[in-house]
Amino acid sequence: MSNLFPGMPLIESPLFPSIKASRGLTAEEDRIATSLYEKGYAVFEFPDAELDARIERIKSNLSPRYGIDFTDPHGDKTTGERRIQDAWMFDEDVRAVATNENVLDLLSKLYGRRAFPFQTLNFPVGTQQEAHSDSVHFSSMPERFMCGVWLAMEDIGPDSGPLFYYPGSHRWPIVTNGLIGRRGYGSELRSAQDPYGPAWRALCDAHGAQEETFFAGKGQALIWCANLLHGGSRQNNPSLTRWSQVTHYYFDDCIYYTPAFSDEAVGRLDLRNLVSISDGERRPNRYLGEEVQEKPSADIDKKRLFTKQLRKLFR
Repeated sequence: MSNLFPGMPLIESPLFPSIKASRGLTAEEDRIATSLYEKGYAVFEFPDAELDARIERIKSNLSPRYGIDFTDPHGDKTTGERRIQDAWMFDEDVRAVATNENVLDLLSKLYGRRAFPFQTLNFPVGTQQEAHSDSVHFSSMPERFMCGVWLAMEDIGPDSGPLFYYPGSHRWPIVTNGLIGRRGYGSELRSAQDPYGPAWRALCDAHGAQEETFFAGKGQALIWCANLLHGGSRQNNPSLTRWSQVTHYYFDDCIYYTPAFSDEAVGRLDLRNLVSISDGERRPNRYLGEEVQEKPSADIDKKRLFTKQLRKLFR
């Protein structure tokens, strides 16, 4: 059976159960694909024979940048920086994790378009973030062609702020500015997630959603769909670390933009100007093969520039 909906990721298509047999998936790929389709996430062993050594080098290289005393086993590890964004730009091991060819091939097969990594985040401790969907930060047209891969760089227990998520929430409506009655284009926010929290909590209540927690082992990774609600649990023991890396991926031939600062209904999109971490080449915004150029309104150019600078401080 052919894919009649190429504008949807394969693993989010209503036709997925009918067409997956024609995709040549291995048994492991089928397991991962089915979990993503049904639950919005999938766990797998990260495919890198050098991973242990790579993790140790990443920890050694990044540790001085967090402002945390990692030598004190009883010291509070939550008082410094919680993340470093885009460490791939100076750390070859972070880049190697993000550009792992086996992961890229897997994502490309599962989504039906070629994947490329565009952002990394490295954490020494848990985020302790409330439940949120990445769809307010990163989205695409067609929608849902974005995913994250979270890699555990050590064994993670219940007291170190493990990742949590709401299985099946990837199928809920994507919360947009239009849905909550908000103007986004040219707006200013301290946190891009703040306006959407009440809507996400209401959806959880309406669906009777049950939170699940991921007690990961070192080297385990988790793929999550663009709209899966997820966050970081409370860190009960501040002396513990929770080393991890997140890589965010987009897929070819899409428009890439930030919904929190966009108004899709009137064509005002906060477009992203991306390069692929894999090759450093520009990935232009495209719709059905045609490149799309941003034409911002002159009266809000300065406001949008300020907002983008502010976002870098908090994202």
